[in-house]
Amino acid sequence: MPEQYKIAIVGAASLRGKELNEALAESPFSGADFLLMDDEEQLGQLESVGDEVAFIQTIEPGSFQGVDFVFFAGSEEITRRHWKNAQRAGASIIDLTSSLEGEPGVLVCGPWVQTEMDSAPGQALPGLETPAVVSAHPASVILALLLLRMQELGKIRAASATILEPASQYGRAAMDELHQQTISLLNFQSLPKAVYDAQVAFNLLPVFGEAAKISLAGSEARIRRHYELLSSGQLPEVAVQLIQAPVFHGYGISLAVRLDQPVIPEHVEAALGGEHVDVLPGDSDPPTNLSTAGQPDILVRIRTQDGAETESDSFWIWAAADNLKLTALNALACALELRKLRPQGKVQ
Repeated sequence: MPEQYKIAIVGAASLRGKELNEALAESPFSGADFLLMDDEEQLGQLESVGDEVAFIQTIEPGSFQGVDFVFFAGSEEITRRHWKNAQRAGASIIDLTSSLEGEPGVLVCGPWVQTEMDSAPGQALPGLETPAVVSAHPASVILALLLLRMQELGKIRAASATILEPASQYGRAAMDELHQQTISLLNFQSLPKAVYDAQVAFNLLPVFGEAAKISLAGSEARIRRHYELLSSGQLPEVAVQLIQAPVFHGYGISLAVRLDQPVIPEHVEAALGGEHVDVLPGDSDPPTNLSTAGQPDILVRIRTQDGAETESDSFWIWAAADNLKLTALNALACALELRKLRPQGKVQ
C-alpha cells in the first residue's frame, strides 16, 4: 500500500507553483493530500493537482500542522515569512525561491548531480539536523551535470558558459512586462519598465536598470554559488556570464569546454547522453528554448571548436532546457531524497 503524505504548496498560483503541481501529479506523490496556499490576492482561486481540484487557501501560523512536505514556490518574501512555522510543524521543507540559502543548516541540493557523484568527499547531503533544502538553480544543475559527464573523457582544462535567461525565471510580473514592452514597441508607445527598468523586448542585456526590482548580477552570482556547492570540489571551475534574452521561457546555454587530450565527437556525445540529457545528432534540428517547452530532459548538441568532425580537445556544447520544468523536477527529486528520511522522523 503506497504511503499517504500531506503536501503543502506555498505559492501555488505562481509559475513555479503551477509547474510543480504538474510534476507532483505525475510522481510517486500523486496520491498525496494536497494543500494549496498563496497570498491574499490568489485566495479562492481554483487550481488542479492531477485529477483533483482545490481552492487556494490563506497561510496561517497553524496551516502546516500535520503536513509532511512544504514546497515554497512563490515569492521570497512569503518564504521568509512562513518557513519557520513549517519547520516547527515538523515538515520537510523544499525552497524553490532560494530565499533560505544562507540560513544555518540549510543545504542547496541537486540530486541528479549528487547521485552521479556517488557521495564524493565533502558532499553535503540532508540529514538529521537539516531544517530545509534549497532546490538548486536550474542553470547550475545543467552546468554541473554536463561538466561532470565531460570529466569522464579526461581532465577539463577550461570551461566557460554564456547563459541566456528567459523572463519566466523571474515570475509572472517579468513575463507580463516583456509582453507589454513588445506590444508597446510595435505600436510606437512608451515602454513599461517597473520590473526591469530597461528595455528587454527585442534586446539582449548583461545588466538591468538601477531601479529594477530584480538583479541579473545577483542571479549570475547565485548560479556560480550553486554550481560550486553542487560540485563539492569535484568539478572544474567554470566562467559564467548571464544574459537576459527577450524570450518568455527556456534556457539556452553555450558551453565551451577544453580537455587535456583530443577525443572524437562521438565519444563526447556518448559521455553526455544518459538520464536527464538527450543528445541530438548534428543533422537534426538544434535544441531551442521552444523545442524544450514542456520537456523533462536537457537537450544538447555538440561540435568541435572549428566545426571539423575529427578528434579535438575543444568543444562547443549548446544546451537548452525548460527552466520551469527543470526547477519543478529538481524540487521533486529533493523531496524524494527527503522522503527516505521521513519514516524515521529524521528530517525536522
